[in-house]
Amino acid sequence: MAFAVAEGAREVGGFDVILKKIDETTNDDLLKADAIIVGSPTYFGQMSGKVKTLFDKSNEIHGKLEGKVGAAFTSAGGHASGAETTLISILEAMLIHGMIIQGRAESAYYGVASVGAPKEKEEKESRELGERVARLTLKLKS
Repeated sequence: MAFAVAEGAREVGGFDVILKKIDETTNDDLLKADAIIVGSPTYFGQMSGKVKTLFDKSNEIHGKLEGKVGAAFTSAGGHASGAETTLISILEAMLIHGMIIQGRAESAYYGVASVGAPKEKEEKESRELGERVARLTLKLKS
C-alpha cells in the first residue's frame, strides 16, 4: 500500500516523495516534510506500537507540524477488526499537531484500509490517496 501511495504522489509531481519505514523516521523527517502519510497495521483496533512511538516522540516538536497535510492507511486481519479506529487513531495524532487531514467524500472516508494484502481496489485507492494528498499540498504551498 505504501508503494502505491508513493506512486500516486509521484504522478502529481512538484516535490520529492520519500518512502520510509517507521523505525527509520525521525522528528527531523517530519519537520522537513510538506505532507505526511502514515500507514500502520491494525493491532487491537489501534495503530501499531512503533507508529505510536513515533507520535509519542513527536511531542518534542509539538506545534511545528501545524499546517502540514496528513493522511493514513492501514491493513487489518479481517472485516470489522478495527481498521477505521486505527485510521482515526493516526488522524487524531495528526490533528493534535495541527495538521490538515486529507479525507475522501466517497467510501474510505478516513483513509485506505485493506483486509490482508491489498487487492486491486485497495491499490487503486492507495494511489488516489497519494494523488489527493499531493494535490492538496501543492495548493497550500502556492
